Amino acid sequence: MSRTIAVADVGGTHARFALAEVEGGRVVSLGEPVTLKTADHASFQIAWQEFGRVAGVDLPDALGMAFAGPVGGDVLKLTNNPWVIRPALMEARLGVTEYKIVNDFGAIAHAVAQFEPDHFSHLCGPEGAMPETGTTSVVGPGTGLGVAQLLKTADSYHVIETEGGHVDFAPLDSLEDQVLAYLRRSFRRVSVERIVAGSGLVNLYNAISSVEGRAVQHPDDKTLWAAALDGSDALATAALDRFFLSLGAVAGDLALAHGANAVVIAGGLGYRLKDRFATSGFADRFIAKGRFERRMEGIPVKLVNHPQPGLYGAAAAFAKEYP
Repeated sequence: MSRTIAVADVGGTHARFALAEVEGGRVVSLGEPVTLKTADHASFQIAWQEFGRVAGVDLPDALGMAFAGPVGGDVLKLTNNPWVIRPALMEARLGVTEYKIVNDFGAIAHAVAQFEPDHFSHLCGPEGAMPETGTTSVVGPGTGLGVAQLLKTADSYHVIETEGGHVDFAPLDSLEDQVLAYLRRSFRRVSVERIVAGSGLVNLYNAISSVEGRAVQHPDDKTLWAAALDGSDALATAALDRFFLSLGAVAGDLALAHGANAVVIAGGLGYRLKDRFATSGFADRFIAKGRFERRMEGIPVKLVNHPQPGLYGAAAAFAKEYP
């Protein structure tokens, strides 16, 4: 029998809420989301009440939450948000008697585990559905670089949250050698997140400007992404090309490290760039792993095309915990 639960995807800037139907450990449906600015509300409890008002319903006593921060302990804190969430007070403050809280990218992996085939777009590798068993590397360029492992067995699945976005950046040609040297002036250690994330385009742009002997302008993320996507700035276009090359290399490295038989690119930035993967160098860099090229050619790479993977994943995580 299906049941209605509330789901939340809480980040530093926005908190998204929705109602979901779950049954038998899986998500049946996800309702229309309500997006609130965290700066407009003093606490999660107040935002929760506002969601109930906007939705025009009495909220259920079950909650699945994706949380953009470390999960565990008595107090959950967001880096760029003053909200403090105390799981022990869920029932007293929200009327919630059953809940499941997962890291925001862990939620993405839960979503990947339960998505239908039409929730994915094909990027490269063999066509067809996702493998039913084995390890999937889930990689999400966004504000940072999220990485998770999804292990699917014949009758279940397991999500393993990682900090794979913080492994070292490995240059693969002479230009990337110069990019790394430039970034080392600002960062003691250059991780892949410094390249393959929203702010990574600025880092690439500044480094390429320096290599070209031009004055470094330090543009803001939004302006630079717009210039890269509309082709109005040749340096921004070159930075975007390098972004795709690096994303392909990193995704391939993670697949090798995880022993993956599939890779999924998730996150808002990946979705925004969906129409550009085919003409980028992503696929070439993904398979360029020397003696393992044949293996890499056999790994399907998909892109999540669901508009709310965080909310869907929060519902999936709850459904798995309370089947």
